[in-house]
This record gives sequence, structure tokens and C-alpha cells, in this order.
Amino acid sequence: MRPVRTAFAGALLGTLVLAGCGQTGTTASPSATAPTSAAPAATGDFPVTIEAGNGQVTIAKRPERIVSLSATHTETLFAIGAGPQVIAVDAASNHPPEAPKTDLSGFKPNVEAIVAQKPDLVIVSDDLDQVVKELGKVNVPVLHQPSATKLDEAYEEIAELGAATGNKAKADEVVAGMKAAMDKLAAEAPKAGKLTYYHELDQTPYAATSQTFIGQIYAMFGLTNVADKAPEAAGGYPKLSAEFVAQADPDLIFLADVKCCRQSKETLAERPGWKNLSAIKNDRVIQLDDDIASRWGPRVVELAETIGAAVAKAGAS
Repeated sequence: MRPVRTAFAGALLGTLVLAGCGQTGTTASPSATAPTSAAPAATGDFPVTIEAGNGQVTIAKRPERIVSLSATHTETLFAIGAGPQVIAVDAASNHPPEAPKTDLSGFKPNVEAIVAQKPDLVIVSDDLDQVVKELGKVNVPVLHQPSATKLDEAYEEIAELGAATGNKAKADEVVAGMKAAMDKLAAEAPKAGKLTYYHELDQTPYAATSQTFIGQIYAMFGLTNVADKAPEAAGGYPKLSAEFVAQADPDLIFLADVKCCRQSKETLAERPGWKNLSAIKNDRVIQLDDDIASRWGPRVVELAETIGAAVAKAGAS
């Protein structure tokens, strides 16, 4: 776990380590993690040093010109109250609607265009084209917060962004709310029994195994992932054949390629050998929001709610 270390007047004051709920139900209660009424205002103590993907990053003062090149982190920044400090986000950042979207890209970062925004903090989830190093050459602080591989890491990154932007109390509140909601969903999760599922990333079709962030969300509900038996896991994201999925015949199919690729129960039925799949015949094809299903920010709770509702419906039928 990456600690959030806050330094004030050159001294290291403390270390905050947030333990995520995982899937064991052993987390502290919401009351134990929620900020008290004595929590400091949304200013924070600076300078602050964050243990990020690019090592220790020291932020001298509360940033007021933040550029986000990550759709997930844009969502988090606005959720924790840092929205007024954000002056530009990348083209993929489509939530919330008021985020100041530009033609900046997190996939092909243009250092000159980023610097032109005069940022005092840039946040990325990928260090493509060595953007961290290149921005460092012109003394622009960069936080590299890579994709979370488990809930713990998602919680940590939210806390770190809170500390980095001077919104620690609100970030702690968001994390506490997420933990409480996920704990509740896990506790109330219907018994899936031996229900199997297939999560589609695109119609190639690429899938996600239980070892991925998304796979761990499904595991909360006791579902069995058919992609786990793929001959080549490919880092948790195997490319399956249509025959593989047809033979696995999953009870539930979750589509994360709805907005991008217009996939639905009807389009699946047109694929060779798929029209008689149990999920299609039993109307158990669930269309997800592509964005929510691919991000690890505060809206992951909405994803878990959708999965839980689908499992409950399947169990009742």
C-alpha cells in the first residue's frame, strides 16, 4: 500500500494508511472511518509529500491550476471538492459534465499543450511517452496514479488526491462512504450459487478475469468467471474466441462495450453459435455503462449495485 505522507514546515508529521475493505468483511465500521466534525477545512497542510507511482512527489502549496489527464482522476477530483481547482481535463474526461474538457490527451500527451495551461499540478494514470519525465524538465509537479488493481488501491488514490489538493477531509468522507456502501452490498449480496458470468470489454471479444480490478468486484457476489479458464490470461485480459464463450455458456453476460460499440442482447445473438446461449435465452444480458465499468473512482459503487441487482434478479428467476 502506498502511504500518504504529509510534511509541514519541513517535518514529517504522520503517515495515513487507508486499509480497503477487500472482500473479507473485516473493515472498520463507517463510523470509525468517517471524518469527525473537528476535521480541518479543505485547505490541508503544505508542503505535502505523496508516495505516487513516480516516487515521492512534494507539492509545495495548495494547487490552484490542476490538469487531469485521467478520466478516473477527474471524477475523483470533483467528488472530493477539488473541482474549482481544476482548469483543464483530457478529452476522455466526460464526467462530471462541468469538468473543463479540452483536446488534451492522456494517451498521446502533448507536453507543450499541457504546459500552456500553466498548471501547478498534473495528474496522470499512465506515463506514456515519458510525460512525467518531460514535465519534470520544466518543473511541473506530476502525480502518476496508475490504474488500481484492487479496491484498497482505489481508496488509497482518492485519499492521496485529497491530501495533494488540500481536500483531505472530503476525500476521507468519500472513501468512508464508498467503504460503507461496498460493505453493505457485500453483506446483502444474494447467494449466486454456481452462477457463471462473462464480462466483455469489446466485441473482439476481450474479457477480464477474476485477477483484475473488475473481476474482484464480481467476486463480491460469488460469481464464477468463465474467462478464468482461458488458455492465455494475458495479464488478466484474455482475448477469447467466440467458440470459447459459446462452450462456457455463461449464466450472465455483462457488456462494457455498449456506448462504444453498441453491443446488446440482439447483437450477441447474431454472433455465430451464440443465439442459444443461456444468458441470451433467459434475458440475462446486462448492459453496463462503459465509463463506470472501466474506471476505479467513486462511481465503482454504482457498478457494484448494478451487478448485485443482476445477480438478485437471476437468483429470483
